[in-house]
Amino acid sequence: MTVKNHLQVLYNGRIHTMSSTTPEVSALVIDHGRILAIGSDDQIWREFRDQRNAHNLQGRAVIPGLIDAHIHLSQYALSLEKVDCETSSRSECLRRVAERAGVTPAGEWILGHGWNQNDWHEGFGTAADLDAVAPHHPVYLTAKSLHAAWANTAALLRAGISSQTPDPEGGKIGRDPSGKPDGILFESAMELVARVIPEPEGASLTQAIEKAQSSLWQMGLTGVHDFDRRACFSSLQSLREDGRLRLRVVKSIPLEDLLHAAALGLRTGFGDDFLRIGAIKAFADGALGPQTAAMLQPYEGNPENRGMLLLDAEQLIEHGKIAVKSGLSLAVHAIGDRAVHEVLEAMQALRGIDRTLRHRIEHVQLIHPGDTHRLGELGIIASMQPIHATSDMFMADRHWGRRASLSYAWRTQLNHHAVLAFGSDAPVESPNPFWGIHAAVTRRRQDGAPAPEGWYPEQRLSISEALHGYTTGPAYAAGWEHCQGQLMPGFFADLIVLDEDPFTCDPEKLPMIKPVATMVAGEWVYRE
Repeated sequence: MTVKNHLQVLYNGRIHTMSSTTPEVSALVIDHGRILAIGSDDQIWREFRDQRNAHNLQGRAVIPGLIDAHIHLSQYALSLEKVDCETSSRSECLRRVAERAGVTPAGEWILGHGWNQNDWHEGFGTAADLDAVAPHHPVYLTAKSLHAAWANTAALLRAGISSQTPDPEGGKIGRDPSGKPDGILFESAMELVARVIPEPEGASLTQAIEKAQSSLWQMGLTGVHDFDRRACFSSLQSLREDGRLRLRVVKSIPLEDLLHAAALGLRTGFGDDFLRIGAIKAFADGALGPQTAAMLQPYEGNPENRGMLLLDAEQLIEHGKIAVKSGLSLAVHAIGDRAVHEVLEAMQALRGIDRTLRHRIEHVQLIHPGDTHRLGELGIIASMQPIHATSDMFMADRHWGRRASLSYAWRTQLNHHAVLAFGSDAPVESPNPFWGIHAAVTRRRQDGAPAPEGWYPEQRLSISEALHGYTTGPAYAAGWEHCQGQLMPGFFADLIVLDEDPFTCDPEKLPMIKPVATMVAGEWVYRE
């Protein structure tokens, strides 16, 4: 055959293809951004003996580029500029806010992210706490869960929030005993302040996303499923038009835009190899951290609280019929066991209309024993985030008690033949996929907690199963299973070269694995 100069050969590696038919080879050939051939060094050199565009992998491990199946791309990009509020104490968080206030012009917003009152012995903060360290700035700090926020008095005033402000539908304003807002906002009440904060858009947001793209490549990510909104989509389109988007993005559409999307005739899968339409994103409940996840039974020690159900089965069916008839799949956030149950009830009804669309439940953090088999039976993708388990395990034990045995239950879902699509929910967690892989394989934090065998160790996965959650699972969810997630002929040449082989290294070393090079569509986008 005629050898073309655009061909590339990668050889002398341990290339894990993630294919069951040919799980490991030592060499592959790339042509026009896709894999052309795979095999042993001898096989490849016999066929491509005149090829001079070759890369010696020096025995390193290679795997397909990893995919984060649940990320908030613009929020993650912007979070890189925010105050890091993920601290072990409230006082340290306040110190960081004071430090930022010292270098920020008076009157400008101070934004932060990552606090979790469950990790602070002082518990929730107050508006007065923030007033004391930033008296001349409006301050707005989102919780790690993104389902609560902490604001100071200046921020509440700019939003027009007072003792007379009613709780919005689907949200709650924290109040002191006199009824005065205390600075904590739950669920939709967050929007009261968020909407008055100047939103980076246009060139500034595009630049932030492009910068974040480089960070994601360095972690080994070559694809993401994004759950942010219009401004993010607009920036992604700008990057795509300019040829600067080198991350494959599946873009969700928020539920409130369903009618617009249907009227335009948009369908799941519309787009190209770098940017395509995903699912309609809806919220069935809140989150574990602020105890707003919808529960069938009350939270432990809080008999009056069963969380907040934001959409029940009937409402989801109503929206779902419009989506399904328009060729749009659903991705529904459901964390508590009641929310998961309501979503499953709705999706079972929707399967009577269409059985082909690949619907997803985002998070599936707690499932009732009677519902464990239903995702697999209904063909619903379990879009889960392994790192949530190790972050939340003590909180889950505290708030869910023995029910936590079926929280973050990846093994249970695999046993019932559900497809797992793993992600990070960044900026809720780090998007580093190797942190998630470690959590999936060990169910331990990086410091070894809670025990050598891990938290509910019966839910642990093998390294192969965990990697499939970051490769073939998200590819299937995207409708790209024939071209993404494996290193096989005809597939995208998206791959990462690693400093350690995840299949053979000590599991404790998994979080420390780093790509030494990342390739997207046959181009090296990152080299150490």
